[in-house]
Amino acid sequence: MPPAWTNPYGQPIGMPLPGWRARQRPNAITLRGRFCRLEPLDPAVHGPALAKAYALAVEPRDWTYMASGPFDSDAAFLQYLSTAARSEDPRHYAVVDARSGQATGTLALMRQDPANGVIEVGHVMFSPLLQRTPAATEAQFLLMHYVFDVLGYRRYEWKCDSLNAGSRKAAERLGFQFEGIFRQALVYKGRNRDTAWFSVIDSEWPRLDEAFSAWLAADNFTAEGRQLHSLAARRADLASAAR
Repeated sequence: MPPAWTNPYGQPIGMPLPGWRARQRPNAITLRGRFCRLEPLDPAVHGPALAKAYALAVEPRDWTYMASGPFDSDAAFLQYLSTAARSEDPRHYAVVDARSGQATGTLALMRQDPANGVIEVGHVMFSPLLQRTPAATEAQFLLMHYVFDVLGYRRYEWKCDSLNAGSRKAAERLGFQFEGIFRQALVYKGRNRDTAWFSVIDSEWPRLDEAFSAWLAADNFTAEGRQLHSLAARRADLASAAR
């Protein structure tokens, strides 16, 4: 198939972006949803609740693929939070449960590239109180909405250790597209990391946004809080309707 765009020399070139301007970096703002809200990470406000929530895990296996942790004391953990809270890239947010008002996890916007409209979600650490709950999905949705609809970025990335099956499954569930493996990309915790790359781009976001909204709607949950339709099913329904 011939390329859609060529230059005066007949060479194929990328899609023109007239009027493109560098985007803003993410700010220390609060993003509110039905099940949770995202707040700028504050060790004094969120630290004690996060320490308790993470301590609920029987084993520290959730830290295996994280660049930091596990921590041998609450003091060491709070020191880590203090360093994270001062950072603007990554910009860390606490996930706060809407009902209890307690922080149950964190995530961040990182590797910020405003000039090209590219940004990555990372440092995702959800406690047992948050894992596999509607709030966990909503937290990701709130951040994606902020990146695409408020800041106007073009590309939203998810990267993880290629051996981290849970993270790869989560990325696919959320609608990220797998792009490949960068071999020997990093050294962390004294070991090699081959990195799996995933992304969502701005042209894909409207349909994902619609699927997230349909999944998070009150009529998709029983009185006990169980989903009636999966997120993948919501995406499939929308894809079928668009044909």
